[in-house]
Amino acid sequence: MPSPECLQFISRWEGFSSTVYLCPAGIPTIGYGHAVKDGEVFPDSGITKEQGIALLDLDCMKAQRSIARLIKIPITDQQLTAITSFTFNLGSGALQRSSLRRVINRGEWASVRREWLKWVWAGGRRLPGLVRRRNAEIALFFNKNNIFS
Repeated sequence: MPSPECLQFISRWEGFSSTVYLCPAGIPTIGYGHAVKDGEVFPDSGITKEQGIALLDLDCMKAQRSIARLIKIPITDQQLTAITSFTFNLGSGALQRSSLRRVINRGEWASVRREWLKWVWAGGRRLPGLVRRRNAEIALFFNKNNIFS
């Protein structure tokens, strides 16, 4: 189950939209970055922030189940939050096929930053917001931004 700190960290990066919009990658999105799935229908009037948090919580639980399967070494709560943010934003498939996962699992800490920063593109463009988000995730992963104190 994602911690309140995890939900807060991700929601700050995602922002909130009560109605469906297309994210920079062209994916229909609502709430705090919830990718709308085929068959999901939301009222024209939109959703509340509470409903958005509920969707975020479910999406983060799904991401953390994938992380538990894919990351084979012990990680801290902050590292889990950083990897959850990455996985929530990019999807479990991205984590699974990434060289980032491999370097984390091998404990190759000097390579983590380089691999993490490969994931700053959306819709064929390098997005400054994704660069900032990836750097915040990296700082959190290496305990340079203690959200738990």
